[in-house]
Amino acid sequence: MNKWLALAIAALIALAVYVAAGPYLAINGVRTAIKDQDTAALDRHVDFPVLRSNLRAQVDDYLLRQAGAEMQRNVFGAIALQVAGGVAGGAVDALLTPAGIGAVLSGRSLWHRGSGAGIDRTDSYAHGAPNDPLEGARYRYESTSRFTATVNDRSGDPVVFVLSRDGLRWKLTDIRLPLFAASQAEAGAEAAID
Repeated sequence: MNKWLALAIAALIALAVYVAAGPYLAINGVRTAIKDQDTAALDRHVDFPVLRSNLRAQVDDYLLRQAGAEMQRNVFGAIALQVAGGVAGGAVDALLTPAGIGAVLSGRSLWHRGSGAGIDRTDSYAHGAPNDPLEGARYRYESTSRFTATVNDRSGDPVVFVLSRDGLRWKLTDIRLPLFAASQAEAGAEAAID
């Protein structure tokens, strides 16, 4: 009987370790898929419908904040905002699919080959692998089912990659862009000029 109890405890500990390591395994899977330019592998680690929805909501919110209340009250402004939101949303929808990511990665590959950037001087057909988007990330559990990896963009603003747990699997479900940091910096610069 003690043998079965020890086996059950060992299985529970192994399960807890697997769940705790899950976000790190998912991040490693995303890194490997991007490096290998493997959209099928990327699809296993990214929840594209949820990610698309979350990014589209961020873009829509950003457009509304940038337009301001005066533009929203104006009939033509509201129509322009709706058109701009539709175009931006369509771009997000088209880009955030396995095929869209594949097109971006292959376009990057063509750009690198055409421009000579990232070319291996010993092999004219080889090119450098895509940059690791999570290089230097700071990791943190926000809850038992939410994990974040934060990196700074070129201007030093944080970009937060959010992974969510569904059962035992972790997937990328949101990328919090620093859209408002840029607009606040612009507003601060305009206020300093006035």
